[in-house]
Amino acid sequence: MSLHRPLYPCVLATALCFSANASAQAPASSLEQRIREDTAAIQPQLVEWRRDIHQHPELGEQETRTAGLVADHLTRLGMDVQTGIAGTGVVGVLKGGKPGRTVALRADMDALPVTEPAGLPFASKARGIYHGIEVGVMHACGHDAHTAMLMAAAEVLAGMKEELEGTVMFVFQPAEEGSSLVMPGPGASWGARRMLKEGVFDTLKPDAVFAVHVMPGPAGQLSWRSGATTAASDMLNITVTGSQGHGGMPWNTVDPVVTSAQVIGGVQTVVSRKANLARSPTVVTIGTINGGTGPNIVPDSVAMTGTIRTYDEGVRAQVGDDLRRSAEKIAEGAGATADVSIEPMYSSIFNNADLVEQMTPVLERAADGNVATAELPGAAEDFSFFSQQAPGLYMFLGVTPEGQDPATAAPNHNPRFTVDEAALEVGARAMAMMAADFLGSDS
Repeated sequence: MSLHRPLYPCVLATALCFSANASAQAPASSLEQRIREDTAAIQPQLVEWRRDIHQHPELGEQETRTAGLVADHLTRLGMDVQTGIAGTGVVGVLKGGKPGRTVALRADMDALPVTEPAGLPFASKARGIYHGIEVGVMHACGHDAHTAMLMAAAEVLAGMKEELEGTVMFVFQPAEEGSSLVMPGPGASWGARRMLKEGVFDTLKPDAVFAVHVMPGPAGQLSWRSGATTAASDMLNITVTGSQGHGGMPWNTVDPVVTSAQVIGGVQTVVSRKANLARSPTVVTIGTINGGTGPNIVPDSVAMTGTIRTYDEGVRAQVGDDLRRSAEKIAEGAGATADVSIEPMYSSIFNNADLVEQMTPVLERAADGNVATAELPGAAEDFSFFSQQAPGLYMFLGVTPEGQDPATAAPNHNPRFTVDEAALEVGARAMAMMAADFLGSDS
């Protein structure tokens, strides 16, 4: 997940707006009880899968070993298995013993170009090629846990397929963090979008799609929200062009370095003075700035890249227009020019309100009441492309080990991000219970 900050789920009493008696009004079914028992039984195997995948991480569009592990597992369970979707994606189809709807469960498989510190007996020592550069590779975002949880949920549901009403799709997606082979931009591919382009939902389209992401938070706590759940993410590229010359005689130049500094300050006023923050939180960050060859040379141009995060499509469009206009006019005022391009990356995940209402008591039971409302993160996730095709519910699972404060624990994408493996049983149980409940509710 393109998550750069942890979520700090608020306590249940502050936000989740459902009845305190919801769980009592919707008691666990016998199928749910079986899911609970079978998930507990498979917990040791779940941990073993997670550690194996963690020790052998693979970058986006290079997940061949992980995909092979998943495909072999789903095949052993007797599913109809497709491989090679979006390069390394795997989909298993479990047909229940009774007719009904279709539900999709999704996990992402790719790791990050992060070097893992020593310490864990199963720590990664892997190296990989990321955009042409050799790097350390680590599951610093928890996708190893996602893959293992969905493998466990697949085994649990396969064991009761005769009682299931309908079909479950197990979608193991590559490259959620983006391609490790192609630089971000117009030619880049993103796992979910590429799977959809290659027809993953063409033959069998789900009626709902679910996913879970591990995050810093109380171990075993499930958190979610209705509506916008993650940010839309766009890449911002600005090139300021001036007129090169001697650094000791700047009056003979048009300095793109000074102009770029003014542009950086100016684009922040788009957020503070033009974006409707009452409608949607908005973030504009300039992450790189490059230009110049020597301390006494005013360069010809300076290139900047950044990210834009929004939660509303109208605000997203307006912010893009305002950023372009602001950069161009600031540069023009300095006698320079600014070339601005904005590349759409991810849309905001939008949790379906009806699906949230239906699944709330299920998730309460899955987490034994340890639930919360997720706060809006500044992060983005390409599950958004799946949830544009079918009603979706995306939730978070707290995995901060006992004794650590989630507010200060290492966040996702940090080399010291850690997972309380006991919490993974909750995630696998929740996925299986949601699938069974959604299919059963059709009758």
